[in-house]
Amino acid sequence: MENEKRIKYTTVSIPITLYNRIKKLIENTGFTSVSQYVAYVLREVVAAHEEEKYEEPFTEEDKQKIIEKLRRLGYI
Repeated sequence: MENEKRIKYTTVSIPITLYNRIKKLIENTGFTSVSQYVAYVLREVVAAHEEEKYEEPFTEEDKQKIIEKLRRLGYI
């Protein structure tokens, strides 16, 4: 049963110079590998894009202006 819950991984290639920069960047942090750090960063970026996708297209002020226009036109 435990094996069914394991996360599967794939390989993503990055330039060695970038790998080395990240390796140096994560020294003395809680990250134990470049892969762990890159996965963390990508999760954050993807989550931000997903949140952006579901944001309200109109502000509350926009909604009020639309309602007022519809009211003046007699639709409300």
